Amino acid sequence: MTTVPASKPVVSPLRLLAAVGALLLVGIAIFIALFQWNWLRGPLARYLTARLERPVTITGDLDVHPWSWKPRATVTGVTIGNPPWAGPAPMAVLPRFSAQIALKPLILQGRTIFPFMQADRPSVALFRNAKGRENWRSVSGVGRPLKLPAIEHLVIHDGRVRYVDIPRRVRFLGTANSRDTLVGPDRGDFRLDGAGSLKGTPFSLSVHGGPLIHLDPKLPYHFNGRLTSGPTHILADGIFKRPFDFSHITGVVHASGPDFGQLYALTGVALPTTPPYDLAAGFAREDQSYAFRHLHGRVGDSDLAGAITVERRDGRPNVTANLASRRLKLADLMTVIGGAPRHIAGHTVSMAEKRTAARLAAEHRLLPDTPLDISRIRGTDARLTYAARSVDAGKLPTRNLMLKASLDHGLLVVDPFAVRLPQGDLAGSIRLNARGRTPVTALDLRLANARLETLVEHGGANPPVVGGLYARTALKGAGNSVRAAAAHANGQVTVVIPGGQMRQAFAELMGINVARGLILILEKNHGATPIRCAVADFKATDGVLRAQAIVLDTGVVIATGSGDVNLRDETLNLAFAGKPKKFRLIRVGAPITIKGSLEKPKLGVDVAKAAPQAAASVLLGALVSPLAAILPFIGPGLAKDANCASLTAQAEARGAPLRRR
Repeated sequence: MTTVPASKPVVSPLRLLAAVGALLLVGIAIFIALFQWNWLRGPLARYLTARLERPVTITGDLDVHPWSWKPRATVTGVTIGNPPWAGPAPMAVLPRFSAQIALKPLILQGRTIFPFMQADRPSVALFRNAKGRENWRSVSGVGRPLKLPAIEHLVIHDGRVRYVDIPRRVRFLGTANSRDTLVGPDRGDFRLDGAGSLKGTPFSLSVHGGPLIHLDPKLPYHFNGRLTSGPTHILADGIFKRPFDFSHITGVVHASGPDFGQLYALTGVALPTTPPYDLAAGFAREDQSYAFRHLHGRVGDSDLAGAITVERRDGRPNVTANLASRRLKLADLMTVIGGAPRHIAGHTVSMAEKRTAARLAAEHRLLPDTPLDISRIRGTDARLTYAARSVDAGKLPTRNLMLKASLDHGLLVVDPFAVRLPQGDLAGSIRLNARGRTPVTALDLRLANARLETLVEHGGANPPVVGGLYARTALKGAGNSVRAAAAHANGQVTVVIPGGQMRQAFAELMGINVARGLILILEKNHGATPIRCAVADFKATDGVLRAQAIVLDTGVVIATGSGDVNLRDETLNLAFAGKPKKFRLIRVGAPITIKGSLEKPKLGVDVAKAAPQAAASVLLGALVSPLAAILPFIGPGLAKDANCASLTAQAEARGAPLRRR
């Protein structure tokens, strides 16, 4: 019997692979245990330099604890530099920084979650230069909101934040801390507190957030903030849709202060200058869009409601606003053009408006000279719709107001601008072109179908004058303020009364029929004489409006005028002379004068310039000859008006050369 020798056991390939793997893991473990992590400081710094697009250096130790699904690393002596244009000073310094990363969601889902992050005595310096460049923006991420990865537990010990904004003249220095108490009613919070200056005016800022422990990346994070700068107060109560995601924020904001335009330093949006305001709104940020909905409150003595949206396009804010007022106090609009109410009693005004009103009163001027900040309107684009259901214009009867405005790279167009009167309408357009070195303002306004009796003060039951009123103002001037633009204005201003009535006493005085005119006034005689047609036409050249034709044809007098209105120094120099249509026993042929300032015109009689007697027909033919050219400037229908057409026809019959269009 033959004995077969026993075979040697065969090693399984799987067992061999497992043995090799085990040896490899042991080797890796030994390597990691003996590995000097500081060897990776250079490669890590170079990697961060490429990712952050700014120089990063690591001068301290790098300590890594890798044996976990949530490995942890601590590094000391980290410095993040500025881009070359921002100077040699560092943007951030981290004396000690620790972080823990979750591997499972990173491997299985591609999500980056930091279960823990701690920074001890970090220092961050944020800077915007004169050209608007921001040192915290990367080249590839210009304009994008900050969006940090999910952090479940963040601890900041004695942080420092410094912010300098050159174009907005903002400086801020603050401290940031987060506590991580796990017991007691106060489970920790985040605080940012500091102070600075807005255009030289001190302010304080405080931001308070909820606990930064056990943050759920899928749940919202609440915060509130308060900014105080003198009389300006801003309160915000907001919610991050996800913690540390600055691209999705909602909440409510309440702002009050002396001038809405002062918020430009904070927002970078060219907001109008206003009287003191108190406004509240809900807000939401979605990436590059900010929406303020359900806006409500007061500006001056006017209520305001509506919605505003601000979007960033090509690095520029683009504003869309739809606003309305139930009751607008017209004096509140004076501040928008740099002025103030003439009499501040009874108005809600700021200290700046009080100073402006006092200066204008001391100068005996009406037109404000507050310079326009060209850089603001050049840096913002906007679309605005505004309507006021009722308007309080003092003694000027006004019903409602509506306007649409657009601002595009320094070109502001208000078209249409419409004001409804009790009878009649004022409508037109306004253009402000600030694209060049000196702003140029052009306005074209028409008054149609208005009634004299509704506009004349103390009209009462027996107004001194009644009738229709038409007018047109077409002026264009260069200047960086309302006063400067008016001082360089060119164009035309025309007023027409196509028919009506006036008290015979005033008509008699136009002819300086002293005896009869004064007797009628003393007797309070309300007898009326018809106004056949009245025209006043002025040509503006370099801020001086010179009368081209002034004629008033009534039932008893033909009156003419001459002179000018000087917008440069806001003075008047007008004279009116009349010729009675019937013989008067006592008559002084002297012109009535209107002189002095626009603020306080003075009425008088210049006896020294008594005019020689002139035939009414000659006077009429000489002075109404331009009417055929003037009337179409106001409106096409006026040239065919029965009263004014009769006047021009009468002049033409007497040989007056009439211009036709």
